[in-house]
Amino acid sequence: MRSRKRPAIEELLEVMARLRGPGGCPWDRKQTHRTLRMYAVEEVYELLDAIESGDDEALLEELGDVLLQVVFHAQLARERGAFDFDAVARRITEKLIHRHPHVFGEAAVRDAEEVLARWDELKREEKRQRGRTPDSVFDGIPRHLPALLRATELIKKARKAGLLPDAEPETEHVEAPASADRWTPRRLARQLWALVEVAQAHGWSAEALLRDESRRRETLWRRREHATASRNTSKPSNPRAVGQPPPLPATTGRASSQSPAARGSRRKPGSTT
Repeated sequence: MRSRKRPAIEELLEVMARLRGPGGCPWDRKQTHRTLRMYAVEEVYELLDAIESGDDEALLEELGDVLLQVVFHAQLARERGAFDFDAVARRITEKLIHRHPHVFGEAAVRDAEEVLARWDELKREEKRQRGRTPDSVFDGIPRHLPALLRATELIKKARKAGLLPDAEPETEHVEAPASADRWTPRRLARQLWALVEVAQAHGWSAEALLRDESRRRETLWRRREHATASRNTSKPSNPRAVGQPPPLPATTGRASSQSPAARGSRRKPGSTT
């Protein structure tokens, strides 16, 4: 019978080591970081469901499943001699302390917005210290984010970097209300739903279409970002040599312009991949 005084995390780490060790579980022993990728994604989505349900028992269960993913990957890294769970815990502890100088240091902040701005500054500083200085403001956005979430992050980064005007967002291709102040979450949700219906009716993947559009815009924004950086570091003899790239072309919506991922994406009923 196990001791109640023993830290539960120690027991969890030992259980995982045994599952991976000689005489352990055949399934666990053959896993790699890559084979476990989608399990991590699935567990996070199940955690979101538990949070939205308001069910504490479900939340307890799903938090454990997410923790298992962390422990599993840490064990794999430990076997390779890369790092272990203690290193993971130590790294996130150091990060939290470093990025909250207003709590653990002498810095002062006015509000939550300033906290976020300072967080971004410290994040860039940490990457520079590790020799991982990003070439672009978009470098930190995970490419495997769901398309809508990734588009949101790209727009936020572009606007913060001055690559998007502060004026009213693009509505050229949107059935917009008479005035901007008449936009409501419900109205926008209905339009998003309608667009997904249109894509499905044509046999297109709304996810793939948005991912393609995000990739195209990110490419153009990176060019603008590079052009701006070039102007700031040099003075070309011909000022016109460094200019703004052409404006974003209008989307035609023609099937022939879609990528292979966006076409022929009908899936069998019940398919999750």
